[in-house]
Amino acid sequence: MNSSYVVMIGAVVVAVIILFSIRFIAQYRKAHAIVVERTLAIIKPDAVKAKHAGKIIDRIEHEGFSIIDLKKVHLDAEQAERFYEMHKGKNFFKELVDFMCSGPIIVLILEKENGIENWRKLMGTTDPAKAEMGTLRAEFGTNVGNNALHGSDSQDAATREIKFFFPQ
Repeated sequence: MNSSYVVMIGAVVVAVIILFSIRFIAQYRKAHAIVVERTLAIIKPDAVKAKHAGKIIDRIEHEGFSIIDLKKVHLDAEQAERFYEMHKGKNFFKELVDFMCSGPIIVLILEKENGIENWRKLMGTTDPAKAEMGTLRAEFGTNVGNNALHGSDSQDAATREIKFFFPQ
């Protein structure tokens, strides 16, 4: 066999291996894609009034979230009703609106791999008494109504909620 044929066959084999490797790597990356998501977080009036906002923000950053934007606002009743419109007609709606208007809140756009799920884990369950130790609600919430924080529960909610507070 001629040495030029051996070199040519070797080159073809190497090319085939490279093509299959590239295809395998592309499929692997697609299957194991890192999903970086943005979510809305609210530090509610009870936590702001108790001066826990700094500790909460520190914890957010310590847990690997990037804070994309942040602002302090004081909702009026009309704004709170629009933000929580999905709960209109429920027995806790008026109490929720009154609470969210009772003092300033801090709204944040957070970003992290699986940001929505990770923010909800860090917050803990709605009832601070049932929240896992180490979660923010276990540490800073006092009851179901005054649970210190809000977080988007889905990608659709995150998109809507971020646009509500950060229309630009």
